[in-house]
Amino acid sequence: MSETALLTWTLVAFLGVATPGIDTLLVLRHTLLGGRRAGLRAVTGIALGCLVWATASLAGLTALLAASEVAYQVVRIAGAAYLIWLGASALWKSLPRNRGPVVPLEDGSATRALRAGLLTNLLNPKVGVFYVSLLPQFLPVGPGSTAWGALLVAIHLAVTFAWYPLLVWTAARARRLLLRDRVRRVLDRLTATVLIGLGVKLATESR
Repeated sequence: MSETALLTWTLVAFLGVATPGIDTLLVLRHTLLGGRRAGLRAVTGIALGCLVWATASLAGLTALLAASEVAYQVVRIAGAAYLIWLGASALWKSLPRNRGPVVPLEDGSATRALRAGLLTNLLNPKVGVFYVSLLPQFLPVGPGSTAWGALLVAIHLAVTFAWYPLLVWTAARARRLLLRDRVRRVLDRLTATVLIGLGVKLATESR
């Protein structure tokens, strides 16, 4: 495999990670509301989800997702329902009667951040399609393809752990300002609305 192919894959991975989307929203939300630890847990969950999809791609399992309309639709609807649930929960907690003071992050909150990152990726069929459509194009033909595949996945995860912690650090720096009560209320409702909107979009769009 040539250095050009490796550089091209790295650029593709960076563009995929850095382009704002569901993952970016989750990282920002958990960082702003829970601090750096929660943000980094969300990043870890996202990376674990990508690792599962990548492993499935190398094993040929995601080819089934790409080929089977039923499998794709099941994952898509489950992912949409999860996003809508996340948004609805955030919206409910933003109501005045359900709000409480900002408290230090607890272990349970950090666990929820990791779970949100993991499940959001696992229930997003586009992540699987990304791997099954792009990864094979960068794999050489021959017995060493699995090793090269593992290298490409490692590069993607390295980009993930390079970009999102920078985002976490930036959001954490602005956290004190953004967690003022009025700003926090707007932030909660904005992210909740976006999550619900993304869920509805995922539920209604075609492949």
